[in-house]
Amino acid sequence: MIRSRPSEDATATGLAERVDLLGARAVVEAAALRTPVIRCPELAAPQGGPVLLKAECLQLTGSFKLRGVLNRVATLGDAAAAGLLTASAGNHARAVAEAARRRGVPCEVYMPAGAPVSKVLAAEALGAHVQLTGSSLEEALERALARAAESGMCFIHPFDDLDVIAGQGTVGLELLEQVEDIARVLVPVGGGGLAAGIGLALRNAGSRAELIGVQARSCAPYAEAIAGRAYQPPIETTIADGIAVKRPGEITLPLLRSLLDGVVTVSEDQIAAAIVLLAERCKLIAEGAGAVAVAALMAGELEPVSGATVAIVSGGNVDSALLAGLLLRHESEEGRRVRIFTRISDRPGGLAELLGVVAGSRANVVSVEHVRDAVPLHVRETGVELTLETRGPQHTAEVMAELAAGGYEARLDQPAGQQGGRDGSAA
Repeated sequence: MIRSRPSEDATATGLAERVDLLGARAVVEAAALRTPVIRCPELAAPQGGPVLLKAECLQLTGSFKLRGVLNRVATLGDAAAAGLLTASAGNHARAVAEAARRRGVPCEVYMPAGAPVSKVLAAEALGAHVQLTGSSLEEALERALARAAESGMCFIHPFDDLDVIAGQGTVGLELLEQVEDIARVLVPVGGGGLAAGIGLALRNAGSRAELIGVQARSCAPYAEAIAGRAYQPPIETTIADGIAVKRPGEITLPLLRSLLDGVVTVSEDQIAAAIVLLAERCKLIAEGAGAVAVAALMAGELEPVSGATVAIVSGGNVDSALLAGLLLRHESEEGRRVRIFTRISDRPGGLAELLGVVAGSRANVVSVEHVRDAVPLHVRETGVELTLETRGPQHTAEVMAELAAGGYEARLDQPAGQQGGRDGSAA
């Protein structure tokens, strides 16, 4: 973790004084959900106290972004009639589209060309006109600002706006009422609006809770900026697309320098593991950006604290194909999804006899494939590749024993979902 000694400067102080958290609260309470806090016993022991998850993934539109948008639009008054316009990796776009729908005004959204299809469709379903442009949020922002200048529509920045920050800060106000003895709060950091808002809420209340920002390791501008290093924009992609912001905000950077106690970065595998844990153990669907705070806890690099640790699960708008793939991969890693190769007699009933043995072992057949190419077979044999769901490694061993007892020479291949071609190379 990159430690930061929160420092106050005139810029940060002046910005903080202009963030109206109480005014934002009145707006947000009337139009958004007060999201629940959920205990996560699986993560508690290494932290020294209880771990709680602030489930912003259950917020209307699927992320915390609606809070900031609602507050910003409320300050526009009649000017909003010209329409709302923004740039976004996805969640902010959906929030702006929802705000425009409620106001009955036009909405235009500029999104990077690689934005998840599910997030594009969600914004369009709410009536937004979506333009895919550029390869990054920064490029989309440039196009959106140019369009706002020529159209007269109201531009809603995804993070670098004091009214947006105030709206996001209502997450912190709720936490102060929902959790006693907060010792640490972990917050996903993309543009920094959520972390800045929560930090201001904690500070204004006199809380001594440690505030830790979390970024994807492949795109971590705040980790570099707060450490005083020049930041080089990444060329890698990340499953945490919602926080893949390449440059710190002009407003959020000085605020976070004064508010954060440190920044943690997490790998793609750690983010994937956090998504799976949230789905399997906590019954929360989180996208990559929404899961990074939990990934930081799972990494085990934080020192224990005396009191409660809160991880903000900031969004749940995950692509369904990605989620399914991660869950299948996890089953393979846990030995609950396996692939077995064997041979059977190439005659009527041969496959049925094999499947009868598998059924008797209480394994679930996911798929069956006949394999005749590139496998040494007798002229009256055929190869069969079975993908099975089992209860784990011990049950898999029992299945293999049942097959051997039935006269089948079976081979346990590399777990399904962990390989590409049959030789284990990438497909």
